[in-house]
Amino acid sequence: MALDGTILVLGGTGRQGGAVARELLRRGRTVHALVRDPAKAEAKALQEAGAVLVRGDMDDAASLTAAMRDVHGVFSVQTFRGPGGVEAEERHGRAVADAAVRAGVRHFVYSSVGGADRDTRVPHFESKHRVEQYLRTLDLPVTVLRPVMFHDILLDIAPRPSGDGLVLAMWLDPRVPVQLIATSDIGVFAADAFENPGAWLGRTVEIAGDSLTGPQMAAAFEAVSGVPTRYQQLPIEPLRNARPDLANMFDWFEREGYRADLEELRRTRPGLVTLERWLADNWTAPVAAAAR
Repeated sequence: MALDGTILVLGGTGRQGGAVARELLRRGRTVHALVRDPAKAEAKALQEAGAVLVRGDMDDAASLTAAMRDVHGVFSVQTFRGPGGVEAEERHGRAVADAAVRAGVRHFVYSSVGGADRDTRVPHFESKHRVEQYLRTLDLPVTVLRPVMFHDILLDIAPRPSGDGLVLAMWLDPRVPVQLIATSDIGVFAADAFENPGAWLGRTVEIAGDSLTGPQMAAAFEAVSGVPTRYQQLPIEPLRNARPDLANMFDWFEREGYRADLEELRRTRPGLVTLERWLADNWTAPVAAAAR
C-alpha cells in the first residue's frame, strides 16, 4: 500500500535529486528539497515547480535533523565531485542516514551505483558501497538503488567533427556493451519505491534503461543528427596516467560491468528512456547543419 507523507530530497539542484523531486511533484507528492543556497537559480526553479526549500548542509548535523522533522521519506544522494572527494561523499552519506534514524524516517532511499559491491577498484564506486554497508547496521527502513552510467556522461565525450562526419571516442572495446540510464528514470524508480514500499523496502536494485556497445552508441548519435558517426576505441594507457580512477572503471566494464536485469526492468517499466530518445531531447550535433 502506498503511504502518504513528505519526502525530503537531497541533491535537488543536481541531476539525480532534481529528477527525483520533479517526478515526485508530478505524482502529487509533497517534496522538501535540502539546499545550501535558496537563492541559487536551480533552487528557485525547484521552488517554482512546487518544492519547499529547506536550508541545510550535510556537514551540519543540526540542519539535517531539523530538515527531517515530520518527514516520511528521504532520498539520499551524494557526490564525490565536491570538496573532499570520496571521503566527504562517504561522510555525508553516513551523516544523512544518522539524521534519518534520529528523525524516525520511515523510508530511506539511497542512490548508490551499479556494481558497487563487485571489486570495481573505482574509488567513487567503493565509497558508495561503504555507505551501503553502513546503512545495513542501522535501524532504518532502506531501499538501495544502483543506477548505471548516466546518458548525460556521453555529452562529456560526445562525438567530435572529423572530416564530413563525427567520431565518438571512448576507452572501450567495441564489442563490449555498457548499460546506461536516463536520470529521469532514476526519478521514476525512486518515486515507485516511495509509492509502493511493500515491494521496495529492504531491496537493493541495479537500475538501467539501455545497453549498448560503442558502435551502437555512435549509431544512436547518427540517428538523431543525420550525420555519419563512427566509433573509435582510444588507447587506455594514457588515461591510466591522467585519470587512474576512470581507467579502472573502463577496465571493469570490460572485465565484468553492470548487471541490471533489463528484461525485468523493462517489463515493470516499458517506457524506460533509450539513449536515442534521450539524445533527441538533449543533444545537438556540432556539424549537423553543415553535413546536411
